[in-house]
Amino acid sequence: MPGDPEDRTDAPLVIAFDTSSAHVTGAVLQGETVLAQAHEEMAKGQAERLMGFCQELLDTAGLRIGDLDLVATGTGPGNFTGIRISVSAARGLALGLGIPAIGLSILEAQAFGLTGPVISTLDGRRDAIYLQMLQTDAPIAPMLCDLDTLPELPDGISPACVGFRSGDVAERLSGRSTASRFPVAEAIGRCALKRLHLDNPRPAPLYIRPADAAPARDTAPVILT
Repeated sequence: MPGDPEDRTDAPLVIAFDTSSAHVTGAVLQGETVLAQAHEEMAKGQAERLMGFCQELLDTAGLRIGDLDLVATGTGPGNFTGIRISVSAARGLALGLGIPAIGLSILEAQAFGLTGPVISTLDGRRDAIYLQMLQTDAPIAPMLCDLDTLPELPDGISPACVGFRSGDVAERLSGRSTASRFPVAEAIGRCALKRLHLDNPRPAPLYIRPADAAPARDTAPVILT
């Protein structure tokens, strides 16, 4: 049962969240155990909701904020303002608590736990698709395309396709459509825990659309309160 003290181990505790789309979603994990998770559809107001949402997750898990060992966040692509909210919150929490913060793209999160090669896609708006190919010796970096301009894959690759319009993408790329193994916040947390002991850069927004990329990627967003 989430939050049950008898299920606790000495594994690191992580809170993971994302506001890159029209939602606030989050999870608290200790190692492989999910202690709490929640998801709220929300077109606006994420900045005002996020910190209270995180506190509610910690309350459900029976934890205090000082118990955390790691903060993890989604970094996009998606809504420009939403990305900045979650990235700045993760940086602020990590700074205040003196713990690491790790960022993970939603494209990566969707593919986490699947057997590669994996094509991960998100709605890019205006008939466009955000796409990345992972878990292969011939990866494709995050890009913006549409169904008529999908990237050409190397011979012999039949990818698992997950995410937005995965069935259409699979049909065009001779792949197969599949579902994500984990909810997005849980996937962010699980992947971040696996990277905890690596030399991770601090979370930074992943902007793919040129119009969304005005702020430099390596410039810290303003901490929102």
